[in-house]
Amino acid sequence: QVQLVESGGGLVQAGGSLRLSCAASRSIFSIDFMGWYRQAPGKQRELVAAVTSDGSTNYADSVKGRFTISRSLARNEVYLQMNSLKPDDTAVYYCKAQSPVTYWGQGTQVTVSS
Repeated sequence: QVQLVESGGGLVQAGGSLRLSCAASRSIFSIDFMGWYRQAPGKQRELVAAVTSDGSTNYADSVKGRFTISRSLARNEVYLQMNSLKPDDTAVYYCKAQSPVTYWGQGTQVTVSS
């Protein structure tokens, strides 16, 4: 079992940056997939960025070149560096771990003002 706790959300102006963190309750070394998702009001939850156990990453087209996912195996944490934020990035951001059971964090709110 894995418990996930997100942090780092907040209010930022358009063009600004935020760094989200996802702390796992155990080693993430063997977790097959860890990702950041987001859900805006009235919209479905969508994948933003993900990293697999071999270190491969993928991104939603809407965030490519602006967001970077990374992880610290020593700290059992996954990060999402978000630059050049836009109002459309406003959402609750969730951390997900899958190995093979799926676990979700409680989410952290990101609000980007214009």
